[in-house]
Amino acid sequence: MSTFVLVPGAGGSAWYWHRVVAELEGRGHRAVAVDLPSGDPDAGVADYATAIVAAAGGRTGVVLVGSSLGGLSAPLACGPLDAAGLVLVNAMIPLPGEPLGSWWDTTGFEAAISAAAERDGRDLEADPDQRETMFHDVPPDVTEAAFARPFEQEDGIFAGTWPLDAWPDVPTRVLATRDDRFFPVDFQRRVARERLGIDPDVLPGGHLVALSRPAELADYLVSTTDGASDV
Repeated sequence: MSTFVLVPGAGGSAWYWHRVVAELEGRGHRAVAVDLPSGDPDAGVADYATAIVAAAGGRTGVVLVGSSLGGLSAPLACGPLDAAGLVLVNAMIPLPGEPLGSWWDTTGFEAAISAAAERDGRDLEADPDQRETMFHDVPPDVTEAAFARPFEQEDGIFAGTWPLDAWPDVPTRVLATRDDRFFPVDFQRRVARERLGIDPDVLPGGHLVALSRPAELADYLVSTTDGASDV
């Protein structure tokens, strides 16, 4: 049995992972979804990491999974949790010492999302709530449930620099989904190769794959473990 500590992206809600939690538990694993202090304007990336460690409840040897914005904070919890692995899912990948607020410009995000939209014939300005960008493959009932929930994401996480001197010395996997309209798959491939020297694994699905394809994502996460038990 493995324990997966699931770190959400923007909005910081553990609810994002609820469909994957059920799938992992159904496969005999533990799953802990984290609520992050995303509504606190003073909370920085270290505070997010503190919340991750606290949510783990003293367990070590866990597999940390960071989605999207969660890619900034999940790696910081690897040391305190003696993580057995780190999985980045459609995630931001920071560099040691990088000013976090500059990540978007440094990686070329705006050019990537704009080029993908133009290629697909989509108008980003006509999608102000990002339903077509983020939720295009999420079941309608799940989409409506998501939009009925409060959403807060303050900018405190982007203050300062990424605090680690080097990437955590744990087995790291990167998963990019083929139909991601926010972080297009070619963008993710380039960033992962440039920053980690890793070729991402690729599965079908959009940016919010935990909501759209929870069973497939759970299968992938289980496949990343070697069968070792956590403490």
